[in-house]
Formats: sequence, C-alpha cells, structure tokens
Amino acid sequence: MQVILDQLVYFGFFQSLLLLGIYLFSPGKRRNIHGTMALLILVLFVGLCGKVLHTAGVWDRNFRLILLSELSALLFGPCIYLFSRFVISRKDFEQKDIVHYIPGIAYSLFIIIYFMLPGTEVLKARIATGETMRVVYICHALGLIVNITYWFLSWQLLREFMFKMKDELSYELHARFLRNFLLLIGAVLFIWAILFLTSFLGYEMLERNARPYIWTLLTLIILFITYFGMVSPQVLRMLPEAALPKYSQSKLSRADLDRLKLELDELMLKKKPYLNNKLLKAELAEMLGLSNPELARLLNENIGMNFFEYVNYYRIKEFVELAKKEGSEQFTFFGLAQEAGFNSKSTFNKSFKKLMGVSPSVYFNQVDI
Repeated sequence: MQVILDQLVYFGFFQSLLLLGIYLFSPGKRRNIHGTMALLILVLFVGLCGKVLHTAGVWDRNFRLILLSELSALLFGPCIYLFSRFVISRKDFEQKDIVHYIPGIAYSLFIIIYFMLPGTEVLKARIATGETMRVVYICHALGLIVNITYWFLSWQLLREFMFKMKDELSYELHARFLRNFLLLIGAVLFIWAILFLTSFLGYEMLERNARPYIWTLLTLIILFITYFGMVSPQVLRMLPEAALPKYSQSKLSRADLDRLKLELDELMLKKKPYLNNKLLKAELAEMLGLSNPELARLLNENIGMNFFEYVNYYRIKEFVELAKKEGSEQFTFFGLAQEAGFNSKSTFNKSFKKLMGVSPSVYFNQVDI
C-alpha cells in the first residue's frame, strides 16, 4: 500500500511542477488558471516536495518534511469556493477576499511554530505527555470544519446560480463539470470526516494510516481540475458574457407594460426568436429595446411566467403545429422538438407535460392529427 501512496505522491509532484511551469512560462495558458488555484498549487507543490524528499530519505527522513503538507490544510476550502465563484460569475479575486485566507495563514504559522521550530527533545516531551496527539486532533478537526464549511458555501453558490439562471436562459444550463468537481471534493471530505470520527472509537490507527491517502487524493483532484481547465477552458465557461445578470432599476409604467406585452407577442409570432435553441433573455430584451430587469418585470407581472417558461411555451406551440403537418410522422417527437427550438429531450418532455398535462405520446394519441 505504501508503494501506491509513494507513486501517487510522485505523480502529484510532477503534475504540480508541470502546472507551475506552464503558469510561469506560458502567458496564453496562464489566463485559463484562476489565481486562487495557482496559489493552492504552489502550496501543494511545497507539501508534495516535502513528501518526495522524505520518501527519498533526505535529511534522515525528518518528520518536518512531512509537515510541509499541513501548510495547505485550511487552504483547500477557500480556494475551492473562490474558484467556484469565478466559474459561476466570472468574478475575479478582490482585495477583500484575503479574509478567506486568514484562518489558513494563522494555521500555517501555528504548524511552523508548534511543530517545526522546536527542538527534538521538546517535541518528544510533548508526545510523552499526550499533548501532541490532542493538538493533532484539534488541528484536523479545525481543518475539517473550515473545508466542509467552504464546500457547503460553494455548493450553495452553485444551487442559487442554477435557480437564478432559470430566468435568464431559454434552455437548461448544464453545469456537470463544476457539479461533479464539488461532489468529488465533498465525497473525499465525507470520507475524511468518517475516518476522523472512527478514531474516537478506538481506531485511531485506521484514520492515521488513511490520512496521507486522503490528502493525496484531494491534491490530485485539484491538480487534475486545474490542468483540465487549461487544456479545455470552455468547460469552465458555463455562460456567454451576455447572459451574466446585469441589474438596473425598471421605470416602466403600467401602460408601458401593457403596450410592451403586445409588442412582445407580435415579435414572438413574426420573428420566432424562440427557434434559437440558445436564446438568452438579454438577446430577447435587446430585440424589444428593453433591459434585462425590464423584460423580467414584463414577463413576471403581465404574463405570469419567467423567461424559461415563456420561451418554451412558444416552442411547445411550434412543436404542436409541426407535428400536425403532413409528413411529420417520419420524424421523432424529439426531432420535431429540435426544429421548434429545444436542444434537450428532458427539457422538452418536462415543458410539454407541464403545459399540456400529459406526455407528447399520450397527447397525440388523444388528438386526431
């Protein structure tokens, strides 16, 4: 088992070295690495370097080399949160974001002062009294609390974003990459927490032996995501720039809203913008000469639908008309739905059933077409 861990450490070390090299010497690729992840990779590199030197027998395998990896213990969570925020909203690092790193910096200073600077005799005395073990438990409990808290904040950020985008997009947003990334991190943190709790039941060696694997696995996930973001940066751009919400006050009167409703209905019937399967609310608002908030107010107050529901209402109407035309039987329902502007079978089926009350197959079995 130790051989496997050593191989993973070497792999992570060279991967982090490669990423740092690309970040330093390839300005083009550097733009695809978020600054918070670059900082985390640097700290991970220091920790992995310590593990590699310890494995190689340098400095008589002094335990202080292993402790270098602890410097990143409270940095995982904040970096994951700020990275998730960047992917979701394209919001770059701001000066006030430094506050997220205060616990990690304080923790790192404590590790250096308490574990790395004292002499061997002092450390042995602490071990003999059991003080060291108590401090280790407190450190790992703190690491779990901070990282799990930031993981929950990242997950909440994604959920809130997905909910808000229902009113910005006419199609179902796919955030599989970021969702799977957070689920994977969450699974590792969950295993870490379970192992930590089992140590209080008298199985402390189980948690102690598994701890290096947990750390290495978490490290490899971070490195892989960063590498993948460099070679395929499009996976980190869930939205076109025009779809990012821009807020302003709406000053439309009730008469304006009534007039605009008629104009919008006429626009949808004549120009059929809903046939664009990637239609954005910003694009429809521009066609009508409105801002995003003004169009949202028009849809919510005068029509009683959000943007997603409104556009798919017209797509369902278009689908029904296409399905009633002669020769439509040679196409599948989803083939016709694509012609009507849908790009997802699940979205089409859910939208159709919500509007018509039944599935497409049941509906057309009931209707003579």
